[in-house]
Amino acid sequence: MFKQSLVSLALGATLALSAWSEPASYKVDPAHSSVVFNIRHLVSQVEGRFRDFQGSIDYDQKDPRNSKVSFTVKADSIFTDNEKRDAHLKGDDFFAVDKYPNLTFQSKKVSPRGPNKLDVLGTLTIHGVSKDVLVPVQVLGIGPGFQGEVAGFRSDFTINRKDFGIVWNSKLDKGGSVLGEDVEVRLLVEAGKQ
Repeated sequence: MFKQSLVSLALGATLALSAWSEPASYKVDPAHSSVVFNIRHLVSQVEGRFRDFQGSIDYDQKDPRNSKVSFTVKADSIFTDNEKRDAHLKGDDFFAVDKYPNLTFQSKKVSPRGPNKLDVLGTLTIHGVSKDVLVPVQVLGIGPGFQGEVAGFRSDFTINRKDFGIVWNSKLDKGGSVLGEDVEVRLLVEAGKQ
C-alpha cells in the first residue's frame, strides 16, 4: 500500500511538472499590435503598415526551444496613407492581392539568443513565394493584463523584396531607381493567453 502510494505520488508529480512546463498559448491582439515596414523611395524612406492580421504564439518560458509561431497578414490591408499608391501596391506590380491574398509566417525552430532574446527560423510566404528567414525576437515581458495574462514581443528584420518575386521598379532619367530592394519590417506584438 505504501509502495503504491509512492508510485501514485511520483506519477502525479511527473504529470503536474509536465503540464506546468508546457508552452503557454497566446493569441495576437491586433488592437495592440502592429506590422510596419519601410522602403527606400528616391533618397528618403516611405513607411507603410498592414492593418489586418492574426497570429498565435506558443511560448515556453522555461525552454524557448519548445515554442512556435504562426502569423497571417491580409495583403489587401496594406496602408501607406496614399490611396493611389495603395492601389498600385495591391495590384500585379507588387502584392497581386487577388491572386496572393495572404502573407504568412510559420516557425520551424526557436533558439534562445540571450536574456529575453530569441532567433525564430521559419517559412515566410509573400506573393506566392516561400523562403526560410531568421527573425530575431525580443521578449518584452509577460504579466497581467485587463483580461488575463499578456505577453509582449518585438521584432525588427530586413528582407529583400526581389527574393519574393516583387521586382517592379522604375529607372530615373539621371540614374538610380525609384525603389530600394530591402524592406525593413518591425513587428510589435501584444498577445493574450488562451
